[in-house]
Amino acid sequence: MSFLSTQIRQHIDSISKNEPYPFFTYDLDGLAEHLQGLTSSVSDAGIKLWYAVKANPLSSIIKTIDKSGFNFDVASSGELKQVLKQGIDPNRVLNTGPAKSKRQINEFINLGVRTFVAESLNQVTWLNEEAAAQEVELDILLRVQLRWPEGEKNSLGGDSLTPFGLGCEQWQALNIADHSQLNFTGLHIFQWGNMLSTEKLADLWSQMVAPLQQLATDLGFELKTLDLGGGLGIPYTEEDKQLHWPELIEALSLIKKNAGVEQLWMELGRYAVGEYGYYANPVVEQKQNYGVDQLIMAGGINHILRPAVTSQDFPALLLRDSNAPSKSFNVHGPLCTALDSLGEHTFASDINENDWLVFNQCGAYGFTESMPYFLCHELAAEYVIENNQTHCIRPAQPAQSYLY
Repeated sequence: MSFLSTQIRQHIDSISKNEPYPFFTYDLDGLAEHLQGLTSSVSDAGIKLWYAVKANPLSSIIKTIDKSGFNFDVASSGELKQVLKQGIDPNRVLNTGPAKSKRQINEFINLGVRTFVAESLNQVTWLNEEAAAQEVELDILLRVQLRWPEGEKNSLGGDSLTPFGLGCEQWQALNIADHSQLNFTGLHIFQWGNMLSTEKLADLWSQMVAPLQQLATDLGFELKTLDLGGGLGIPYTEEDKQLHWPELIEALSLIKKNAGVEQLWMELGRYAVGEYGYYANPVVEQKQNYGVDQLIMAGGINHILRPAVTSQDFPALLLRDSNAPSKSFNVHGPLCTALDSLGEHTFASDINENDWLVFNQCGAYGFTESMPYFLCHELAAEYVIENNQTHCIRPAQPAQSYLY
């Protein structure tokens, strides 16, 4: 598996000649081709694809995804406004997220959103009240949190208690008849992330069908839609497995049949865009400390926080070619904290202060998941490759642009 093609390398190398600061590059041509492969196989399967905007809200990414036919899963007012700014019809927006305040609900309905995932009894009440005030009806999915006795744990919770949704027992307190403005159409469940096994995903999905069917029956509504969220993973090492989309569609079709629903929804983030983003980072210096070879970089978790959050590094390559022997380096960013580590990587031993590293698989959970303001370094620029041409969408910005 190669994470960096010759063509993409050439584009990034060309940008680096004139860009002194770290930057992101997104391959929109490759992304569009990838998305077409996803959407072309679900149109007749009763499977609806949503893009989880949290993965990457860049305008050019959203526009590319819009052209592919995806709908949009947003979890904040900022995400909603960014999506609407690109000309997306609010009827194609699904509001998810655990913190839906009365103010946010009012704003979303005002802006035309009509489909919501409710995560608490309070949210159901507030959605009904606001819908009545604005004289509209809303489609509602209830988010369910199941407990897994065998312990399917990961960064999103697995069988751990999280703020996402309620358990089946807690939802039993809901009286559907009390909420005349709401059409209860489905259930939403999603408790894991970056899964790389179709077999394991299918097994988890299969376990969910019976308790969810029972919950819909107990509450007295027809289960028309089952939203399985996302969680589809991408490889971060050459040894990682890769999910095979046709096998996933086959598994989803079986789940849909067994659940007896009209539609299955998937909210793809990382799986949609993750493999089409790159973070280019200049080397500040190479040094050795207590027998350990270290690289100090111009950018770190102020631009890509994921390694510190998940203890899993983005794969990285030296931008130029070298015939020098390889050796292992501990790679560190510029922040004054030991958390600013980008992992242990192997590069040519002659790497120096004129070099650039390229971190791959950064199309999802890159800049907007980072901590860009700590130490007041420059905000990373963002470039796109479209029709084999490079365009700067957002230039690097100094701290003076946001400090007052």
